[in-house]
Amino acid sequence: MSKALLISFFVSMIPLIELRGAIPIGVGLFASQGIELSPAMLVVLFVACMVGNMIPVPFIFLFARKFLEWGQNKKLIGAICRFCLEKGHRGGEALQKKAGRGLYFALFLFVGIPLPGTGAWTGTLAASLLDMDWKKTTVAVMAGVLLAGAIMMTLSFGVASGVTAVAGE
Repeated sequence: MSKALLISFFVSMIPLIELRGAIPIGVGLFASQGIELSPAMLVVLFVACMVGNMIPVPFIFLFARKFLEWGQNKKLIGAICRFCLEKGHRGGEALQKKAGRGLYFALFLFVGIPLPGTGAWTGTLAASLLDMDWKKTTVAVMAGVLLAGAIMMTLSFGVASGVTAVAGE
């Protein structure tokens, strides 16, 4: 069990995969090891993935923009850094115009709807590029991760239960 939790914890830190991929992986690892998917076990998995997904958030918020600005004039990474900065600024300005005063709610929904490329990493990077407030950003991203985790846990548990039911018949 601890190996499955550790794998899920570390997978939830990986960009693009994050908690959205870590939860189904954890449910699958538990099922493959014959561990019963009890509510208590699912809560432990959820918390492990949630914590793992949130650990990179302060580093992204505080350092990603600085790295991109530093790297925009470097020979090997300059083009990528400039692209990220320009795309982030354009996207951020468009989001600000659409969301207006509901910018943090929009960030919550962006992170919370489990689609590829809309996780804590991307949301936090966008907030950093937009010079959004650190505390409000953290609350919005954490709430979004909670929502995405609840959705993924529900889907993963449902699929695992269905597979178990079919295999048991």
